[in-house]
Amino acid sequence: MHNLIKSTGLLTLLILFLSSCGGEDVQEKKVLRPVVFQVAGLQESTNQRTFNGTAEADKIVNLSFRNSGIITQFNMNLGQRVRKGQLLARLDNVQARLGYEQSVASLNSSESQMKTTKLNYDRIRSLYEKGSASLSDFENAKNSYQNAQSSFESSKRSVDIQKEQINYGFIYAPENGIIASVSAEIDENVSPSQVVAVLNAGGDMTIRLGIPESVINDVRECSNVSVTFPALDGQVFEGQVTEISPAVDSNTATYPVKVVLLAPTEAVRSGMAANVNFSFTKEGSGILTIPAKSVGEDSKGRFVFLVNDQGNNVATVKKQHITIGNLTSRGFEVTGGLSAGQKIATAGLQTLLDGQQVSLQK
Repeated sequence: MHNLIKSTGLLTLLILFLSSCGGEDVQEKKVLRPVVFQVAGLQESTNQRTFNGTAEADKIVNLSFRNSGIITQFNMNLGQRVRKGQLLARLDNVQARLGYEQSVASLNSSESQMKTTKLNYDRIRSLYEKGSASLSDFENAKNSYQNAQSSFESSKRSVDIQKEQINYGFIYAPENGIIASVSAEIDENVSPSQVVAVLNAGGDMTIRLGIPESVINDVRECSNVSVTFPALDGQVFEGQVTEISPAVDSNTATYPVKVVLLAPTEAVRSGMAANVNFSFTKEGSGILTIPAKSVGEDSKGRFVFLVNDQGNNVATVKKQHITIGNLTSRGFEVTGGLSAGQKIATAGLQTLLDGQQVSLQK
């Protein structure tokens, strides 16, 4: 009996010991979900506009004679490359040569007259100095000689002018270039200033286009643009605005603008249609833009998770419904529900809960 009582007591103590061990609280370490975030910021408002234009050579020269006559030599063909100073065409120059011959004859006559009056002047002056001629005779001889001198100088200038008239019957290439068009033929009778051909000179290729008044004040000289040509399979060229007209073109009701290609190729030909893309940036017109991946959607609309930093890289997320605008290359434009400077989660939105505590990741 004594042993039974003793065994029962030991069993009771063992049960109490095990019960006390089983009731002890075990502290579990809480694991926070990591969240990547960024600060919502303003982006400059950029407006893309495209206008149509036409490619042309940097320098276009209309070739013409400065005299009239029949073309006797014509060395120009479409697409022909010419060098500066090369003879391209000439006239028969009948009238110019006739005028030159007449001016030479007049020069010879005036020279002879000048020599005759000079001899007479020298003779009268000698007699006047000896007292054998009157003052009036001396003055008359002197005036005759001076008039003959003036006539001789005038004849010399006339010869130079008539010689220049002959040169007006020739066309020389003013620059290196390519013949873009031909509008005359050999044996054709032409008049002064009549265009017989067009020369594309200069090494640059330009685009001429018209900009409407609603946009012209946003165009800046030396600003960069991108240019594409439908005929060249959308190949993009860099360009720069070089000229902006201060006055509107009455024919098109637009302001003429000139764009030069920074790296032209022979594939770009004069007359090709071009599309010029401008990027207009409005100063002080920043738009709140956030990454598209940071925006979720539920039954109430679009939302983001705001990150409320609590320090030590620990934060609480809060669901915030927002109003979005356009989708751009930088993300969604936000028009309501969010302010610049607020932190938003940018990844793992599907696994986040409103009010959840998270750890922050850079």
